Amino acid sequence: MGRGDARIPPIFLYDGVVVVVLAILAYLIGSLPLGYWLVRRLTGKDPRQASAYNLGLENAIRLLGAWPIFLAFAADFLKGFVAVYLARFTAAGFETGLLLAFVAYLGHLYPLPRWTQKTPLRGRGAGILLGILAALSNVGMPYLLALIPLAVALVLYAVLGYASLAALSVPLVTTLIAFAQPIALWGKLAGLGLALLALWRYKENLGRILEGTEPKLGEPLPLPSEKQAVCAFMIHPLTVEDLFQSPRFRWARPLVDWGVLPQAWIERLAEAFHPMKVGELRGIQTTDGREIRCYLISVPLLPHQITGHPELATRKAIQGARLAQELGAEVVGLGAFWSVVGDKGKAVQEAVPEIQVTNGGAYTSGTVRAAIPGILAHYSQSGRDLREITAAVVGANGVVAFGIARQIAPLVGKLILVGRNMERLEKSAESLRKNLERKGQTPHLVTTTDISAIREADLIFTATSDPKAVIRPEHVKPGAWIYDEGVPPDVDEDVKKIPGVRVIPGGVVRPPGNMTGNLDLHFGQGAVPACLAETMILAAERAYDRKSLGGETKSENIQFFVERAEALGFKVVD
Repeated sequence: MGRGDARIPPIFLYDGVVVVVLAILAYLIGSLPLGYWLVRRLTGKDPRQASAYNLGLENAIRLLGAWPIFLAFAADFLKGFVAVYLARFTAAGFETGLLLAFVAYLGHLYPLPRWTQKTPLRGRGAGILLGILAALSNVGMPYLLALIPLAVALVLYAVLGYASLAALSVPLVTTLIAFAQPIALWGKLAGLGLALLALWRYKENLGRILEGTEPKLGEPLPLPSEKQAVCAFMIHPLTVEDLFQSPRFRWARPLVDWGVLPQAWIERLAEAFHPMKVGELRGIQTTDGREIRCYLISVPLLPHQITGHPELATRKAIQGARLAQELGAEVVGLGAFWSVVGDKGKAVQEAVPEIQVTNGGAYTSGTVRAAIPGILAHYSQSGRDLREITAAVVGANGVVAFGIARQIAPLVGKLILVGRNMERLEKSAESLRKNLERKGQTPHLVTTTDISAIREADLIFTATSDPKAVIRPEHVKPGAWIYDEGVPPDVDEDVKKIPGVRVIPGGVVRPPGNMTGNLDLHFGQGAVPACLAETMILAAERAYDRKSLGGETKSENIQFFVERAEALGFKVVD
């Protein structure tokens, strides 16, 4: 036990009631947001915007200053020490100390009292963990053994460069030492609880270490400046298979393959996850010499979960925008099915006004607008007269798809508009008819909610937000051309087997420079979707009044992104 004879004589009775009282007191001490109060008082800044949890210790020091960070660390150290030192007033000092360590750290991470109007997000607690270790060496843990966790932490930080891994090693090694000591089982279990709690709190850092995106010792912080733009982009897996791209989830793949972990369980677990930084895009260099860094943020919800649970999806998108802000991004883009949640981003922007939010619709429309003349020209070169063909637009209730309809309606003999809401579709079609008639044209427009109507179309354009393929082989005639703007693709793979059918992917952009990333976004090497490109352009140009929110996309904004993309070096992939 160490220096048992040197203990201060206990002033309480040695019974369970005393331990319970001390545990409650330790929890309350641990829950005090001392570091938050100090940094707020000294800097006037919100510590959450420079959290070492997201940015790394060195980067937090650069943003808030060394003294505020040191004093906040010292305050956390003090409360960890005091909370555990209370164990000296009990007979089983080491065992009680481990129990108090557990509840004090629990209080730090999950405080019940609302010490502030809004309980701040707590850091991982490196300071409180070291304070706990120091106190344990005073309540029964031998001094020399107490030095081992500290030594391991210093070696890990020096060799690997991860402050988070070094801090996590403190409770883990302490628990191993506790299990090697001749103490009561309940004390060992308390130590195990501390280790598990720390593992849970550091799980995001461990995931980022596996993915190679955790800040390391000496790594510069990407800050927005004249030479560098920083943005974030929300993504999600299109299939369960996409989940296993990330090393943090790869361990579960065999369980799925063996049938041990059903997809329904995976989906239920995914709904409990908070947004995570899962990747970075680097090496993007504009033609005028500026760098664009982009964080990839994910909640592992599948498309049908996002569309089927709109309130949940909006809540997760808001959380993702807050994480993007805490990472230092100026703009966050909503990719794929995130782009339709919260009234296509409006609710997210209202909830997190501190960061700019875009759904990427303007440049997506711009890439389509730019691609269509080439597609029509290639189609005409095949010997067919556009004025005599039938074209179809699937998803015509959407902004992008109806933009396509406006562009091609004057050029084709017949246009079939397919949507889900017949009333809205009719209103849009009537507006298009009147516009064309004013120009002396007599368009032949057909509106329908039946996808099978496109069977007669020679040329099909599709841009839906459906999580599954909507165009199947029975909907397409031989020789048809299909421009697929959907993410995930609207066209079933079997459609490509029909003789003469050509499927052209849309909305794919190649950023300037030599872009690298750790995830496959399914758009080809060095390419991104147009909505992500819009996010990058917004961050580079800081033209936040051009962002895309809601269902309306202004023509001048579309033109702005087309022009600025070309000037910055972004290229639409044909």
